[in-house]
Amino acid sequence: MASRVYFADMRTRYGRNLMDKVGQLFEMAGFGEFISKGDMVAIKLHVGEPGNLAYLSPPLVRRVVDRIKAFGGKPFLTDANTLYTGRRSNAIDHTIAAIENGFSYATVGAPFIVADGLNGQESVTVPLEGEGLQLKEARIGAALAHADVLIAMSHFKGHEATGFGGALKNIGMGGGSRAGKQVQHSELKPLVDPVRCTTCGRCLKVCPVKAIAYTETMKALIDPAACYGCGECVVVCRDRAIAVNWREGRKGSLQERMTEYAFALVQTKAGKCGFVNFVMNVTPDCDCADWSDLPIVPNLGILASRDPVAIDQASVDLVNRAPGLAGTALAGFTETEDKFRVLHSDVDWSIQLAHGERIGLGSREYELVAIDK
Repeated sequence: MASRVYFADMRTRYGRNLMDKVGQLFEMAGFGEFISKGDMVAIKLHVGEPGNLAYLSPPLVRRVVDRIKAFGGKPFLTDANTLYTGRRSNAIDHTIAAIENGFSYATVGAPFIVADGLNGQESVTVPLEGEGLQLKEARIGAALAHADVLIAMSHFKGHEATGFGGALKNIGMGGGSRAGKQVQHSELKPLVDPVRCTTCGRCLKVCPVKAIAYTETMKALIDPAACYGCGECVVVCRDRAIAVNWREGRKGSLQERMTEYAFALVQTKAGKCGFVNFVMNVTPDCDCADWSDLPIVPNLGILASRDPVAIDQASVDLVNRAPGLAGTALAGFTETEDKFRVLHSDVDWSIQLAHGERIGLGSREYELVAIDK
């Protein structure tokens, strides 16, 4: 059966701004129906790596915080620490980054709590059972696992390893502890193309396990025994000399494991989950990068649903049907019907959606319900 996905376009007018539309989406999707007085409500988001400006706008988050409080819930913002080295790999730096990017209590009306603790070691092991699953358990950030309700607010954009990042990546990859992220990435080992490598040194600086060194010919080389596949070197390489080595592992394994982590987190909430995707500033790469390239399509709108698979399918469909913008990473392929495949040619983004449907996380069939203008 088709899942309902509620949609608000970007048009505004006097007396009706985007924050008003977010509030209406919250109501129409029925999020208030599963929030009880005293419930601790985790708002799962990505605060953005400092230097990136495409991440979710804090005032839009504030509107959801206000709606949760109106139903008697106790909201808090949360994300788990990153696997790669950066400004969000431990709770201290992560919290400072959140505040720098505008996610302070004064701005959003809720505290920011790092889901997996000081060093990413605070997690809850959630057992996984069912046909078609790769994993038998998932290590979920403790604050996310212990919350009574989950509201995922996701900036929809491209991603170098999963094609796109939406609700599934936000709660799957983003909800796993650092150890959980390593499990998800374990088969993703990049390779260096020595012809393209310019010996710029960026990959050496960001590798969290020092798995990259220069060869005698002064080309970067990744030690597969030391590498655990976080993919950070792929993101920072401006020369496209480093790419995911899909031949080493089973293609799609990362997306499937990520989706199973999303499934595990949803399982801890007994139907008390809501998802909001912001199809705005659709950049080619993840907000984990400390920059944000030009958006590839115009700002399209905001979606809300109780089904994470359906909302991601609806979001990618909106992007692929929209006109591509000239002068962006799409280059000469602005009219393509598969924009994320142009951006990340080695990645089949549909794997995460197909696997999510297969394991019972949601449905790729959806009914798009536009709210009043």
